[in-house]
Amino acid sequence: MKTDTNTYPLLAAIGTPADLRKLNAEQLPEVCEELRRDILEEVSHNPGHVASNLGTVELTVALHYVFNTPYDRIVWDVGHQAYGHKILTGRREAFHTNRTFKGIRPFPSPDESEYDTFTCGHASNSISAALGMAVAAERKGEHDRHVVAVIGDGSMSGGLAFEGLNNASSTPNNLLIILNDNDMSIDRSVGGMKQYLFNLTTSPSYNQLRFKTARLLFKMGILNEERRKALIRFANSLKSIAARQQNIFEGMNIRYFGPIDGHDVKNLARVLRDIKDMKGPKILHLHTVKGKGFLPAEQNPEIWHAPGRFDPHTGERFTTDDKHLPPLYQDVFGETLVELARLNPRIVGVTPAMPTGCSMNKLMDAMPDRAFDVGIAEGHAATFSGGMAKEGLQPFCNIYSSFMQRAYDNVIHDIAILRLPVVLCLDRAGLVGEDGPTHHGVFDLAYFRPIPNLTIASPMDERELRRLMYTAQLPDKGPFVIRYPKGRSEHADWRCPLEEIPVGRGRRLKDGEDLAVITLGPIGNVASRAIRRAEQAQSHTIAHYDLRFLKPLDEDMLHEIGQRFHHIITVEDGVLKGGMGSAILEFLADNGYPTKTHRIGVPDTFVEHGAMKELHHLCGMDEDNIYQTILNILTIKI
Repeated sequence: MKTDTNTYPLLAAIGTPADLRKLNAEQLPEVCEELRRDILEEVSHNPGHVASNLGTVELTVALHYVFNTPYDRIVWDVGHQAYGHKILTGRREAFHTNRTFKGIRPFPSPDESEYDTFTCGHASNSISAALGMAVAAERKGEHDRHVVAVIGDGSMSGGLAFEGLNNASSTPNNLLIILNDNDMSIDRSVGGMKQYLFNLTTSPSYNQLRFKTARLLFKMGILNEERRKALIRFANSLKSIAARQQNIFEGMNIRYFGPIDGHDVKNLARVLRDIKDMKGPKILHLHTVKGKGFLPAEQNPEIWHAPGRFDPHTGERFTTDDKHLPPLYQDVFGETLVELARLNPRIVGVTPAMPTGCSMNKLMDAMPDRAFDVGIAEGHAATFSGGMAKEGLQPFCNIYSSFMQRAYDNVIHDIAILRLPVVLCLDRAGLVGEDGPTHHGVFDLAYFRPIPNLTIASPMDERELRRLMYTAQLPDKGPFVIRYPKGRSEHADWRCPLEEIPVGRGRRLKDGEDLAVITLGPIGNVASRAIRRAEQAQSHTIAHYDLRFLKPLDEDMLHEIGQRFHHIITVEDGVLKGGMGSAILEFLADNGYPTKTHRIGVPDTFVEHGAMKELHHLCGMDEDNIYQTILNILTIKI
């Protein structure tokens, strides 16, 4: 147990939320202050998400203080705001292992704690999941169980959030939705009538009178369900007139409260207690400050979303001198896109809320009228790109590989069928490290491979990325998928001439006689090192082929391999089922080659979180495992 009662006298005594609920409301601000300091101290030396977690400290404390968790359900939307939740729910002692291999998971997961009610790595799912839980509780007769969905203003731009709201408005439920609005410009409630209405509608006496009156009118036959909804709509109309603004939530018959200060923990706890037993769906709108309580994070919330290591007292970030290191793949993408846009006036850029993460901000800075951040809306990003392509533009739509899963139908229906020239750039493809199973981009090769009209490519290094981007925007190339990983590329001198790569043409990097290794993407560099080691260890020669394109396959090259080699190793940074190795097996079988093939890639499991080297080793995809596989096959061959 942590023995820090002097530094954190209240927090040290909280093992579970039940301990928190023993405190009086006057102590809650001190709990928040200690929790905020504890989060800062932990993430300063074990990097993670900073600004978003500092902004939800008061909300987290108030929720666990008012609701009987874990019996009451709190569903977080995007778990990078739930560090305080983890600390208060029995994981404070282990929190120093957060995001590390075999340590605390990066996002809440029911597999880790009963307080984590649902998977929450991708945005916008909390309302739908929580509504399902609320309906299930009623069906099971658990009428005293409360269900709360927490969702940010950014996540509300996702279509799934609106689908959840639409269903919540028409399905009998008592769901409470917390809208955590952390826009930096905070709008305070103004006007006497507006404040009066807010105080009135959240007071227990008002609601008790309202409920008793409604029950009486029901008994007298004056009020039925349809009339009740009409009455609510009428009341909402009066509130809209008084407040001089329309409210989308009340227009959907979801009672709306707020906005209120999300950092006044005592008032927040009071409001939550007042509204938690109200019948029907309701939404509480909070204004919060991302990075609250730590000035550097408040002033630059984007930088402090995940800043790496830093001094929690001064805010100094500990960075390394990377001037002579190879660039990040995302930066090569961003710089090359600007370069291409200057050459091709048809080029536009699209990203769903990740302009900095994918370096689309470089085009936004250089040509702001030719780059679009559409918010957390991957499906819309794909269809929006399709619409622009239909009318003659050349969109480069950059979406993280794991998030592209949410736009699968849009790519099929709105891009591939019409063979529209959209370049889908999949950043963070393959294993991504500490963010874990919700963020690993390992499925894209398998799920895109069956779709007609798509070209699917993966560059082995950043120079190949530049050439593929140039190739993709040439006329008549159709929809073009380029996938590349998180992290640094291979060469510091990465600026090469922009040249066309023939679509569907792989390359033989190295000839050999005893074994062929086929790779796709940057994992080929790891395989190259393993091949050199194997040749030094034994008197054998090994051929290495870079496939480049998963679709269309380089059939001439594969015929050469099938005719020359009896033993093949395929290496890919993606799932084995349905991926590149599967495509090669299908080709060899269809053409009658009796080749023995050993596939290396991500196994049929959701891979946990950890450092990239640890995960590649776990999946048998690191240099040592590839080297050993080569030696084993050469031994069998002999």
